[in-house]
Amino acid sequence: MRELGVGFGYLLEGQRWVARHGKKYGFGLLPGLITLVLYLGALVALAVWGADFVAWATPFADDWSSPWGGLLRGFLTAVLFALGLLLAVVTFTAVTLLIGQPFYESLSESVDRDVSPDGTAPESGLPFWTELWISARDSLRIVFRALLWGILLFGLGFIPFLGQTVVPVIGFFVTGYFLTQELTSVALQRRRVDVRTQLALFRARRTLVWGFGTPLAVVFLVPFVAVFLMPGAVAGATLMTRDLLGEETRDGGDPADPDPAYPDPAAPAGAQPYPPGSDPAYPANPAYPPAPGNPTYPTH
Repeated sequence: MRELGVGFGYLLEGQRWVARHGKKYGFGLLPGLITLVLYLGALVALAVWGADFVAWATPFADDWSSPWGGLLRGFLTAVLFALGLLLAVVTFTAVTLLIGQPFYESLSESVDRDVSPDGTAPESGLPFWTELWISARDSLRIVFRALLWGILLFGLGFIPFLGQTVVPVIGFFVTGYFLTQELTSVALQRRRVDVRTQLALFRARRTLVWGFGTPLAVVFLVPFVAVFLMPGAVAGATLMTRDLLGEETRDGGDPADPDPAYPDPAAPAGAQPYPPGSDPAYPANPAYPPAPGNPTYPTH
């Protein structure tokens, strides 16, 4: 339970950080606004022409007696819109991060410099287009896995009672998990931590990840809220990344632990947040070779 509170604390601390840095906050709003306009246009188009698409896709129902053909097509239209809405919720963060790669990269670096004891931030040392490709590729992997979970949970939602009580709660936790992975990818990519290593880090501290991502998944369902919380979510995810990797953070960057470089003594074996390459459990990915002079992180 303690880790849930720590994760939620990072979410709040990220919002406080952007509140203290107004220019960075305004800069970070732009990608979310662009993505919101694109998604609203797509959902409006789905609402207007969804019924026509379903009618075109179900010619076999043309000869059905009333009201069965209309009921089937009405049901399929509702399912189509629900799936479109689910897809929008699942992919909004990934698309926003992809559009806002340079925006959030700059924001995340500023957070790292602000809380790092030496005032520096890890840098990938990779060209912009390489970073963009890696971000797009990793986001697609995350979205694909999230969609598989979404389809499974959507099907389980038809189970009486459980589908209306337990399944939605599980859905929020699953969505929060993937949201956290997408948001921390900004800071982790600068450290050349690949998706497999990210998953190892998250599995070791699931409760921390849920504490950060699950409340975010809930509030992201409120229209337009995601746009205004994204900059703070990226800032909070950067702070949490430092905890996951055991990096020292000054000025109370960890909202519950005065020294996040030391693991929680109550954590299970193997759950310590060591940087990739320093622990055999989290080997460095050879696809992202470290820069000369530092076996773990690129030089600043």
